[in-house]
Amino acid sequence: MTLGTARSTSGGRYLVNGALAALPLLLTAQPALAYLGPGLGAGTVAIVLGFIASIFLALFAVFWYPIKRLIKGRKARKETAADREDTDGASGK
Repeated sequence: MTLGTARSTSGGRYLVNGALAALPLLLTAQPALAYLGPGLGAGTVAIVLGFIASIFLALFAVFWYPIKRLIKGRKARKETAADREDTDGASGK
């Protein structure tokens, strides 16, 4: 057995022992003795909605610029084509 293997085994052993020691505390329910008013619920909803909105806005910002450039490029090409037709028609060709 190498030294590296012994370290990872003993670290895992400490983790398992710690989890087993915490298990009785997690299984027994204790009252929180705290008042959670309606403001906490409203704040939680606001945080969740804000987080979701920020993700959508970030995705929109990332995708909007290339789409905007594509639309602008098409519009510019149409305008130059229309200008060419106008100049050809005005010269009588």
